[in-house]
Amino acid sequence: MSTRDIALGTQHGVDREGRPESGAGPGTATVTETGPLASVTTLLRFATAGSVDDGKSTLVGRLLYDSKSVLTDQLRAVEAASGQRGHDGPDLALLTDGLRAEREQGITIDVAYRYFATPRRRFILADTPGHVQYTRNMVTGASTAELAVVLVDARNGVVEQTRRHAAVAALLRVPHIVLAVNKMDLVDYAEPVFTAIAKEFTDYAASLGLSEVTAIPISALTGDNVVTGSSRTDWYTGPTVLEHLEAVPVTHDPGQEVARLPVQYVLRTHGPERVERRYAGQLVSGMLRVGQPVTVLPAGHTSTIEAIDNLGDAVDVAWAPQSVSLRLADDLDVARGDLVVPRDAAVEPTRRLTATVCHLSDAPLRPGARVLLRHATRTVAAVVEEIPSRLVLADLTQHPEPGELVANDIGRVVVRTLEPLAVDPYALCRRTGSFLLIDPSDGTTLTAGMAGRAFGEAAEADAQGAGGRGSEAPDRSHMT
Repeated sequence: MSTRDIALGTQHGVDREGRPESGAGPGTATVTETGPLASVTTLLRFATAGSVDDGKSTLVGRLLYDSKSVLTDQLRAVEAASGQRGHDGPDLALLTDGLRAEREQGITIDVAYRYFATPRRRFILADTPGHVQYTRNMVTGASTAELAVVLVDARNGVVEQTRRHAAVAALLRVPHIVLAVNKMDLVDYAEPVFTAIAKEFTDYAASLGLSEVTAIPISALTGDNVVTGSSRTDWYTGPTVLEHLEAVPVTHDPGQEVARLPVQYVLRTHGPERVERRYAGQLVSGMLRVGQPVTVLPAGHTSTIEAIDNLGDAVDVAWAPQSVSLRLADDLDVARGDLVVPRDAAVEPTRRLTATVCHLSDAPLRPGARVLLRHATRTVAAVVEEIPSRLVLADLTQHPEPGELVANDIGRVVVRTLEPLAVDPYALCRRTGSFLLIDPSDGTTLTAGMAGRAFGEAAEADAQGAGGRGSEAPDRSHMT
C-alpha cells in the first residue's frame, strides 16, 4: 500500500490528544486504517524551514488556502494587500507574514504559528524564518515539532542554510523530515533536478542521523503536489505534502517512555492528623501510578506514590502531558525544581555537564562566562568551563577549541553548576535533556543546550545507553 492510500482513523484506547483514555493502560493505543472521513483524533506539530526566498510562507499559504482553512475576512484582507502591491491574485505568503516589517520587506522574521485541521488530523504549524540571523527562531519553532518541512529552491539546490536547518532538526531530535523541492515550475518540472537535490540532501541528513526523510517535488506558487497531485510531475508517484502530513505516524505510547515530573509547586493542606504536602507539576514524559516507588532528585530521597490528583479528581494513573499533583507516603523535603522519577529509572545528578548547544545571542559565548542555567523548573548559577569544539556545517567536522560561539553557531560546551542537576540525555527525554543558558544581568536567553551526543551513530548510542524505558542505567556521556 502506498503512502497516498493510507488514511489514519480512530485510535482505540486514546483520547483526542492521542493519550490513553480513562481506564486504558499503556500499550493500548492502536492506529486503524479507515476511509477519508475518519474522525480527527491526532495532533501533529510541524515546522517549516528553508533559505531566504525558498517559498516557505507561500507554501504555508497554499496549504491553508487549498485545504480551505482560511477565513473569508482573512482572504479579503490578503487580496486587498496583494492588490496594493501590484499582484494580480492573492499573495498567499501574506497569510503567515503577519508582522508589518515582514509584509514591507517580503521576508519572515518571527515564528508564525497557524492552527488548522482536515478531516483526518489537526495541525499546529510553525513557519520559521530563513535568514541566517533568525536561525534562533527556527530553534524555537522546531523545539516541540514532530516533523520539519525543509524547503529547497530547485534552481539553487542544497545551500549552507539548508544544511544548518537540517543540523538544527537533527540536534532537536525532530523524528520526521520532509524535503520540499520548491519552484519546480522554474526548472520545467525536470525529474533529474529533483533526483539530484533529493540524493544530496538525503546523504547529508543520514550523516546527521536523520533517517526519516521524504522528498516531494512541489510548486507552492501553482499548488503542484502541495494539497493535490500534479499531472506535470507524472514521474512522481509519492504523496503530496498534505497527504504525507496526514499519514505520518505521531501516536506515542506513554508506557514506553521514562517518567519525569519536574516539581513546579508544593501544595500544603491540613489533614485530620497532619499537614499533607502535594507536589504539583506537568508530567513531561511517561506514566506514574499510585503505589509506584519513586526517587526525588537531586537529593535522592525515596518514597512511594500514595495518591495522584488530576483536575481535582483522584486517579490511579497519570500520563504525559497531564498536569497533576502527587502525595507521597513519606514526609520529604521537596521543593520547586526537584524531579520525581521512578526509582528504577533515576538519573545520577551532576554538577559538570557536557552538551551540544545552539548559540542564540548576538553576544559571543566564551569560556569563563558566568550564567544562569535553567533546566525544567530549576534555575541554578553556572559557569562555562570550556568550549571544546564548533560544528563546521559544510562537512560536519568539529573545529577544535574555537574560543567562542557567535550567534547561530552549533558547538560543544562544558558547564559547571553551583548545585547538582538531574539531567537526562536529550535522546532519552527532550524536556529533561534540554536547558537554557541565561544572562544573569538582564535575563536574556543566550544558548539552548541539549545534553549528550549530537548526531549520527553517537545519537543512537545515547538512546540505546539510556535503556529505552529507563529500566537500565542511563548513558552518562554528558556527565563528568
